Amino acid sequence: MHILQLYKDYPPVHGGIEGHLQLLSEGLVARGHRVTVLFTSLDRRGWREQRNGVELIATPRWLTVARAPISPSLPGYLTQIKPDLIHAHHPYPFGDLALLFTRAPLVVTYHSDIVRQRVLGRLTAPLIHHTLRRAARIIATSPNLVATSAWLKPYRERVRVVPFGLPPLPLPDPTLVADLRRHFPGPNALFVGRLRYYKGVDRLIAAIALLQDGHAMIAGGDATVRGADLRRLAADLGVADRVHVLGPVDPATLRALYAIADVLVLPSVARSEAFGIVQIEAQFAGLPVICTELGTGTSYVTQHSRTGLVVPPNDPTALAQALADLFTHPERARALGSAGRERAMTEFRLERMLERIEAVYTEALQASRGDNGLHSV
Repeated sequence: MHILQLYKDYPPVHGGIEGHLQLLSEGLVARGHRVTVLFTSLDRRGWREQRNGVELIATPRWLTVARAPISPSLPGYLTQIKPDLIHAHHPYPFGDLALLFTRAPLVVTYHSDIVRQRVLGRLTAPLIHHTLRRAARIIATSPNLVATSAWLKPYRERVRVVPFGLPPLPLPDPTLVADLRRHFPGPNALFVGRLRYYKGVDRLIAAIALLQDGHAMIAGGDATVRGADLRRLAADLGVADRVHVLGPVDPATLRALYAIADVLVLPSVARSEAFGIVQIEAQFAGLPVICTELGTGTSYVTQHSRTGLVVPPNDPTALAQALADLFTHPERARALGSAGRERAMTEFRLERMLERIEAVYTEALQASRGDNGLHSV
């Protein structure tokens, strides 16, 4: 099958959707499919290449509006390619516009609601609804998102839940682990991710300030929040010596950080955090997770009192209490982490995700041929 993946960016651009798109595309190629990814370049120079078996087509980016790139040539490329199926990834409003120019069978992964760009959301709502109406199948990454998204409500009979999947983490370098453990003896709460407003990292720092002991290790590059501002906040709260803003880290260092951490914290405060893929990484590493209840997939991945703890968003006191619980009861933390690893190995494996998505593709093609195929996957 020739599958066209459509989104705004692709690695080396960092982000949860971009990383998922690469794993999905390369995984489908490994399973015998032909995969083309159509996205926008980072400047006005387009390019085309084969990478790890995937055909990449980057169209020129003329400007970016509310983090949505505009590429006038993208619709033309979309009409020239003749795939068996298009798999579009939402949110990308200009992609919705481009889809008006093609009638190929369509699957849409609905990654998250549009939250912060409310004006853009209102302006593009007709386009988004047109895409969702047209899609033969819609993929949501958790049942929580399906239950709480007003955007998905009219289309629920065509929605299929397919959680993200990852390959298991390679073992960390023991020398690097020992070196980091000397620098960060713990107990350690680890945050991993781009520093965006909705990640709530400032709430994690505020929670650390409420504790007598415990450190926060913050791994991730600047985005809408700057690491310098987080360091300043830690200094203002008197915990500069217990908050370590590390910036971007390479994969080997990240695996070592998972090894020395006592808990992963995902303190997000808005529905833009629709899943939290980093939680799966932590589970593969055997870490318990503390996340916030947003009505999205965060509390689907981390099950309260089974694989971690779920606390209210924007509540440093509740977050501090959860941290204190796991810091002072390491045996409970280990039990939660062990249960999380077992869940990740069964529910969030990359191969399981690929199998489920292939099943959705089959349904979508059947529906496009006239068989509505409205059975569950």
